Amino acid sequence: MSTEYFDIHSHLNDSRFLVDTDEVLARMRDSGTKSIVVGTDLEMSKHAIRLAEANTDLWATIGLHPTDNDKEEFDSILYAKMAAHPRVVAIGECGLDYYWPQHDSWIKGEAEEKRRQRELFKKHIAVAENSGKPLMIHGRPTKGSMDAYEDVLTILHEHPKVLGNIHFFVGNIDIARRFLDRGFTMSYTGVLTFSGDYDEVVRFLPLEKIMSETDAPYVAPKAYRGKRNEPEFVSETVARIAAIKGEDVAKVKEALVENAFREFKLAR
Repeated sequence: MSTEYFDIHSHLNDSRFLVDTDEVLARMRDSGTKSIVVGTDLEMSKHAIRLAEANTDLWATIGLHPTDNDKEEFDSILYAKMAAHPRVVAIGECGLDYYWPQHDSWIKGEAEEKRRQRELFKKHIAVAENSGKPLMIHGRPTKGSMDAYEDVLTILHEHPKVLGNIHFFVGNIDIARRFLDRGFTMSYTGVLTFSGDYDEVVRFLPLEKIMSETDAPYVAPKAYRGKRNEPEFVSETVARIAAIKGEDVAKVKEALVENAFREFKLAR
């Protein structure tokens, strides 16, 4: 079956898909969509790998999200072993999340929490360097700032050979330009269908540096607001990217699929 769409960031390993995974995958295939299932801690990473092993149209990432499970100690040896798995195509979701100061992980204070997140991010970078695989970066700044992205860029400056994708990108043109200069791509979700906040940046970005994602089960596009998001809904995001850029939908569909296969070095 030809690939019509590529959802480069989904959480089909989330508990909300346990009861009907097969049905979700059937709908995904009917729409011609492939997806990368993203790990957010050790168990979710293992689950992502199991899904990718069982389904040729799924791939996996492995990583520890900066705040989702702050009780887990990152085991560099174990994650490095998982990174060598042939169905693992990226390291993450990893990065810096400064958006939720009320989160339990901030209980020791802002400076300590930011230090913890930065050190955790550096451990993921080491796994990426050693495995030769790209990063899947989660960056979420404090509201009204670009602070998390600034810190991500500062850390990446010490690792010039590491590449990757900035998932669910919410940065401005200046931040986007700096990531482009590093060779990174940026991906967008269904948020584009109900918010114009990122239209200017989408127009600025070269099409070959944009990728599409759902972040399912989160942030369903406008047509499905209030429902669980699914990989098949990535078509809504692709259509919106085409509209924002004033491009033909067929051209954008093809480009975003090619971007995913190229950037994650996927075999067809």
